[in-house]
Amino acid sequence: MNQRDTIRNNMKHFPLLDERGFRKCQINAIKNLDISFAENRPRALVQMATGAGKTFTAITATYRLLKYGKMNRILFLVDTRSLGEQTEREFLAYIPNDESRSFSQLYGVHRLKSSYISGASHVCICTIQRMYSILKGEELDESAEETSFSEFVTTESKISKEVVYNEKYPPEYFDCIIVDECHRSIYNVWSQVLSYFDAFIIGLTATPDKRTFAFFNENVVSEYPREQAIIDGVNVGEDVFLIETQIGKNGAHLMRQLIEYRNRLSRAKRWKQMDEDIDYAPSRLDQDIVNSSQIRTVIRAFKENLFTLLFPRRKEVPKTLIFAKSDSHADDIVQIIREEFAEGNNFCRKITYSVTNPLL
Repeated sequence: MNQRDTIRNNMKHFPLLDERGFRKCQINAIKNLDISFAENRPRALVQMATGAGKTFTAITATYRLLKYGKMNRILFLVDTRSLGEQTEREFLAYIPNDESRSFSQLYGVHRLKSSYISGASHVCICTIQRMYSILKGEELDESAEETSFSEFVTTESKISKEVVYNEKYPPEYFDCIIVDECHRSIYNVWSQVLSYFDAFIIGLTATPDKRTFAFFNENVVSEYPREQAIIDGVNVGEDVFLIETQIGKNGAHLMRQLIEYRNRLSRAKRWKQMDEDIDYAPSRLDQDIVNSSQIRTVIRAFKENLFTLLFPRRKEVPKTLIFAKSDSHADDIVQIIREEFAEGNNFCRKITYSVTNPLL
């Protein structure tokens, strides 16, 4: 093959994006993806608020990789079967700005419903559960595709299973892998699917964490949080009510005293004398330092503004989701909410993958 015709060389010469019909955040993500590919970076992370058009952005990138990068096959990994069906519909409806034909008229799009992958497919849409089973040469329990892989992995990861070489689908079979909800799919058992293929990896998520950034080598090509999406009018019907505390912003000084220590695993508590004063940063809050007063201040501010500023037409507390940093942090929040609202167990419940019937 002529060196000038290689995929890596082609990706150094992407044409300018026709920006018609794109949001600013999508334009930014696609242009930075072009740069990332041109620099031969193997992994790239697209962080974009839900509703801002991550899938549309990914389809545009797919089109450019197939047309200009001359890639042969791209794998689009999804969370569940229903998301796979939604992604397929978006691919079939997509019409590039420089074409009168739809994406599916230009390239083969195949949503995998069995272990067979058509050689004529340019885009394969698949749940990571199914791809894992394909590489293992095992039959897939269809119900596994109905469960988010972040939950399914809790049982699967207890059994050591390794993906080995599959001659039908060797590591070079796909040129690029796009991973939807990547913050849930790059760990434990499922990471084997990503590491098996010798391919570029694009991660899509609205809520990355430190592990996500690390997996993608800190190569963040798009940062578009929910707050900015609301400000820009991309996510409508929402407002931001910011509750900021002095400790949450600047941290605090903890004087030498007798304090309660908790065991992360057993949750056992014991009292112990501190050896010295501690200055802690906000990032340590609710991780290795718990400040109940800070949590209470936030909950109290929410309660005081609930029926005036937030929901002036409501007379009862609407269904509210509060995201916690850890299981222990969630327990603290639940307890304080029940106390501040003077309500019982059914008023506020903790929801995790291990909780059955969390809302009765």
